[in-house]
Amino acid sequence: MRSVTYSMSASLDGYIVGPDGRFDWTAPDPDVFRFWIDEIKGVAVHLLGRRLYETMLYWETADQDRSLDEAELEWASLWNPLPKVVFSTTLSEVQGHARLASGGLAEEIERLRAEPGEGEIAIGGATLAAEVASLGLIDEYRVMVYPVLVGGGISFFPRRERRVDLELLETRTFGSGVVYLRYRVIR
Repeated sequence: MRSVTYSMSASLDGYIVGPDGRFDWTAPDPDVFRFWIDEIKGVAVHLLGRRLYETMLYWETADQDRSLDEAELEWASLWNPLPKVVFSTTLSEVQGHARLASGGLAEEIERLRAEPGEGEIAIGGATLAAEVASLGLIDEYRVMVYPVLVGGGISFFPRRERRVDLELLETRTFGSGVVYLRYRVIR
């Protein structure tokens, strides 16, 4: 059965964007970007909320941008064909290899878990991840922690009133001071 992973970048104080809505502090060094490229290779389907979907739309045509470097072109070549499911109450259509969710969150995840094949079900976006976490459906939390305090904004971790015990599976420190943490949910 496919596992559900929630993976994003966060400030040391736990936010994916600051109070001003910016996330320019996540501009990765080449090693971090290479890490994300390798991570996306293990994803079978990516679930996104509307805001992250709209942010990631850039990559749908990025391969036409002649200023991109080799790593960015590789990312685009992996991201574009990746199946995506978008959860939105305001969008009426999506582009590329994306589709709007046809059922509820739990129903969609259970259907995707049951499909044959390998690869993870990746969750993108803090609001969507908070809903998935409240349903107890996240198997792994993966956070790329940046050495910056932003003081507020949208939290990486869902603010729910329940305890979740985790087991550390992996850590990696990059030369830029960024630290990757991977935890499995203990059930």
